[in-house]
Amino acid sequence: MNDVLSESRRTGARAAQASEQERRLPLIGADSEPRPDLIEDGSTRSGERKQLVRLENDRGLSLTESIVHYFYRLTWRTPLHKLRLKGRSPLRLLAAPDDPFPGDARRGKAIRAGFFQIAGQRVELAKVNFGNLQAPPEVLEYVHSFAWLRDLAAAAPRETCVPIAERLVTQWLDAHLETVADPAWRADLAAKRIINCAAHAPLILSSSDLVYRSRVLRNFASTARHLDHVADKAPEGLARVTAWTGVVAAALLLPDGEPRRIFGEAGLKRAIEGFLGEDGGALSRAPLAQIEAIRMLSMLRAVYAARGELLSPIVELALSRAVPALQGLTHHDGGLGSWQGAPGISAETMATLIRASGIRARPLRDARHWGYQRVPAGRTVVLVDAGTPAMARHAVMGCASTLAFEMSHGPHRLIVNCGGASAIAPDMPPELAKGLRATAAHSTLCLDDTNSTSVLPKGQLGKGVGLVELDRRDSDDAARLDMTHDGYARRYGLVHRRLLVLRSDGRELRGEDVLLPVPNRGFGRGFGRQKQGDVPFAIRFHLGVDVEAHLATDGWGVFLRVADGSLWQFRTAASKVTLEESLWVDENGQIRPSQQIVLSGTASVGGGNYGWLIKHMG
Repeated sequence: MNDVLSESRRTGARAAQASEQERRLPLIGADSEPRPDLIEDGSTRSGERKQLVRLENDRGLSLTESIVHYFYRLTWRTPLHKLRLKGRSPLRLLAAPDDPFPGDARRGKAIRAGFFQIAGQRVELAKVNFGNLQAPPEVLEYVHSFAWLRDLAAAAPRETCVPIAERLVTQWLDAHLETVADPAWRADLAAKRIINCAAHAPLILSSSDLVYRSRVLRNFASTARHLDHVADKAPEGLARVTAWTGVVAAALLLPDGEPRRIFGEAGLKRAIEGFLGEDGGALSRAPLAQIEAIRMLSMLRAVYAARGELLSPIVELALSRAVPALQGLTHHDGGLGSWQGAPGISAETMATLIRASGIRARPLRDARHWGYQRVPAGRTVVLVDAGTPAMARHAVMGCASTLAFEMSHGPHRLIVNCGGASAIAPDMPPELAKGLRATAAHSTLCLDDTNSTSVLPKGQLGKGVGLVELDRRDSDDAARLDMTHDGYARRYGLVHRRLLVLRSDGRELRGEDVLLPVPNRGFGRGFGRQKQGDVPFAIRFHLGVDVEAHLATDGWGVFLRVADGSLWQFRTAASKVTLEESLWVDENGQIRPSQQIVLSGTASVGGGNYGWLIKHMG
């Protein structure tokens, strides 16, 4: 115990010394004089990398950290927090971290013109009631997270944007500074707001009005105190990771933050463990959630850098696992495939995200826990969903996409999924979003025009695929994936097996879709008797928007002309081929028309075998 008390005294001495150093710095506060930037680059402290020692029942904290954590929570019952909340203790922002993500200048110019423009919505600033804003969720998040600061900063020089930013911040503070209520104070939005405000502090803290600056700083303090209480109550997954990111950021940006930092890093560690799977993929299996988590952790990384602190091992490890997993869903050009509600995200956007993370790693090829496979060969990349659907409590915008694949060659996407259920404009009919989540919207086999897994409202998935078997073999000549799922076993007594073989030069992909009767063991256990009679099926291959398709004269193939002039051919001997209309959702949520190749027919109770080939012709 004496050792523990000694260590506590040393910790307290270091904190006191750091606080004394910070008091000597000309940092921004409620009583400081205005300067051109009004923000210091941040004090540089030596910073010690703490060893997180897992003890029984300590949830990842060392004994000393547990003591600090305990006493920090006790201060919630003292007047200390209330004094800071009311601005009676000196408040100042210790750093203004760089924003590693560029803003959208078009949206910023719209703000200068007098309206927010987001997710296809146009909201006039003159008519905005910040206290009771009635708008789609995307607009509410954009406004209350202060993400518009990034766009405004990208639209014009700072001196031009400052009056607009200050006016909007004042209106928001009038509505919400003294009243804590959702959605403005939702944990994840509050966390984003505190980081966005810090990153763009020169826009909102350049005023010589001491009352206004004091209110802005009070908002920093009250947001930090609010997050202390509600971060662990946020929904499990991305929202909780985001909330705890805000707690850690507040600890680094506001004075006397060492107790909050220990408290916040421990909470962030728990939140990340509940968000990421064993191979670094989100348990929701949603790439958009993965992107947003990497974005928030990258912003937090910038906060550490602005304060001259060593990056927490918790954040560093999470990024080093999450980034390669996400890269495993990228095509040859670096753009993201369309999976679990994500649109086709451009290579430029992905490159910006990965650069901001500070992680340089190879894409993860075999992510069995996340459920995706990446097969590169030459300039060709094949991506496959070879995992079971996410559990209902994790699913964000779950899709019935089991065993679907995408294929690209160079910068061109040959075979895609429609994607975009999470990205289409709010004014689109709900039936469209549900349709984009269906099996038929993916490049895979669909039986009797039904989903392999039930698609439920609010992004969840129901009964269907419960087991996926995968055998992957890579050799010098080819990569081979042999996969099976049981999504149709209970209803139709048939199991879907898909075999994909990609030649090592990437110029030929052979595929075979097989419907097998349910065996007596394994997949068939508990399924009962299969349905009698033939069942209609359709195997769909949705084509990229820059692919021009023409049916072969014999009706057994399709010629594919890509935008770069290259020619590919689709052939099959299993069924007559038809070309039908399709669509693809791009990064901006815009629906773009395309085509799809469809192999259709009926399968008997004994199943069927349907082979096909995609080959580069020159």
